[in-house]
Amino acid sequence: MTSKEMAMTVAKILDGKKAIDIQAIEIKDLSTIGDYFVIASGSSNSQVKALSDAVEEAMSALGFEPRRIEGYQSAMWIVLDYYDVIVHIFYEKTREFYALERLWADAPRVELPVEK
Repeated sequence: MTSKEMAMTVAKILDGKKAIDIQAIEIKDLSTIGDYFVIASGSSNSQVKALSDAVEEAMSALGFEPRRIEGYQSAMWIVLDYYDVIVHIFYEKTREFYALERLWADAPRVELPVEK
C-alpha cells in the first residue's frame, strides 16, 4: 500500500465513523517527517477517542501498526504516527486553536473520496 493509498484508507475509516472536516495534506516535499497528514475532528472527547480507536483497529486488521500514539488520555488532539502517514484527530475547538492546515498552507491538499 502506498502512502497515498494509506491516507485515503484512513480518511475512509474516519468518514465511516462520522468524523468532521476530514482533510489530507501532502507534506512529502516540505518535510521529512512523513508524506501525508490526515486531519479530522470529533465533536466530543469520546468521539475523538472512538475515531482514534477505529483507525487503529482497522489499520491493524490491514497489517499496519502505529509507531506511536500521542494524546489519547486527554483526547483533545490524538496523533497516530504510521511512519509516512500521520493522523491528527482533534476535538473541534482544539483544531480551531492550532489551525494545523494554516501552518501547512503551502502543502497541496489531496482530493478525498469522503463527504465534506
